[in-house]
Amino acid sequence: MEFKKITTAGSGVLGAQIAFHVAFQGYQVALYDLSNEVLMRTKIRFLELKEVYKKELHASQQQVDEAFLRIAYHNDLQAAVEDADLVIESVPEDPHIKKEFYRQLAVLAPERTVFTTNSSTLVPSIFAQVTGRPEKFLAMHFANEIWKHNTAEIMGHKDTNSDVFDGVVAFAKSLNMVPLELRKEQSGYILDSLLMPLLSATMNLLVNEIADAETIDKAWVIGSGATLGPCAILDLVGLNTVYNIHKIGAERTKNPLELRKMDYLKRNFIDQGKLGKLSGEGFYKYPNPAFEQSDFYKAE
Repeated sequence: MEFKKITTAGSGVLGAQIAFHVAFQGYQVALYDLSNEVLMRTKIRFLELKEVYKKELHASQQQVDEAFLRIAYHNDLQAAVEDADLVIESVPEDPHIKKEFYRQLAVLAPERTVFTTNSSTLVPSIFAQVTGRPEKFLAMHFANEIWKHNTAEIMGHKDTNSDVFDGVVAFAKSLNMVPLELRKEQSGYILDSLLMPLLSATMNLLVNEIADAETIDKAWVIGSGATLGPCAILDLVGLNTVYNIHKIGAERTKNPLELRKMDYLKRNFIDQGKLGKLSGEGFYKYPNPAFEQSDFYKAE
């Protein structure tokens, strides 16, 4: 099984990274999102990623220019998928939005097209039947800052065809990803199953007013030897994504603490347009956040 033409759907923090990285690895990419306005903002983000790839991967100007030119932009889903071998979905982490997307995709995509979800919390069996091709559907989850955190967590469901699974593993390798094959469905996959308890504990500390973001990050980085604090990680993930995750949990469980976390994020960040690194402000202001300053972790 070989994939040549790739459609990426959704151009948020990770969706944009996936589209650019796939193009950088030599694939033709059709990027789909709902409006031209969103797509043009993403195009600007790609210009920034060109500089990142030159700095951090030592890519040449020619390499990043060619990657940029391999991406086509679509706000019409039918046009975006009409010749797709593989669709990588990165629409918002909301099961209702994802299901509606797959209902449309099932009708419009060629029969041969394989679908993958980049969801970090929702397992593929939730959407498998809605896709209209459960045997050609599975999860392929990338880590943020895909160019250096080069993992691809690959998780099927009970009806995923083994050849399709193997084909997606091979595709991940072609992107210079380390494929992490999950043997069973697991919400949170591997990375987030390890990371989410840390981020949940961080939110607990914040909403209970135990400590502020900078103090929490200092405690974690200095105390554990990690390179990044949990509030900085939340900014990197995107606070809209974090909000959606807590919203789903709060609406499902009615847990008072989860409701408080949802309200905290909405009042202090979402309603103010502070969505994290991508928007220029979250717990920190970007570029040049406080935690990157030389004296941030030093004794005053």
